[in-house]
Amino acid sequence: THIARALARLLLRRVLADYRAGECPKPDLLLSVPLYRYRQWRRGFNQSDLIIRPLAKWLRCPYDSSGLIRTRATLSQRMLSRTQRLTNLSSAFAVTRDVRGLHIALTDDVITTGATMTALSELLIRAGAAAVRVWCLCRTL
Repeated sequence: THIARALARLLLRRVLADYRAGECPKPDLLLSVPLYRYRQWRRGFNQSDLIIRPLAKWLRCPYDSSGLIRTRATLSQRMLSRTQRLTNLSSAFAVTRDVRGLHIALTDDVITTGATMTALSELLIRAGAAAVRVWCLCRTL
């Protein structure tokens, strides 16, 4: 939790560089990957939420911390294959606000296979989002 603002600043630098290069339009809404309520309670925080809050303020962009929810507990993705990850996340999320026509930036700390972001992006597009961009701090290979 003590380095969240520093990590947010690194992400901000990249977003601003892409924005200035014309590669990344300013989003209408920022959303973060939700944790299941028990996991968040046990951990005491959502790491994606800690990073996106200052980022939203600096970008002067709306952020909705409850715009996405995890509807059920899922297994930890860490040791699962890509196929298992996709199955694990099936029907695990819900959109709780109107996203029709919005350009959304979806943020997470780490992306490994992209299964979580794929599931959430598809869900947001089905809910009517005009576009979904994925922002993360780290992309594993």
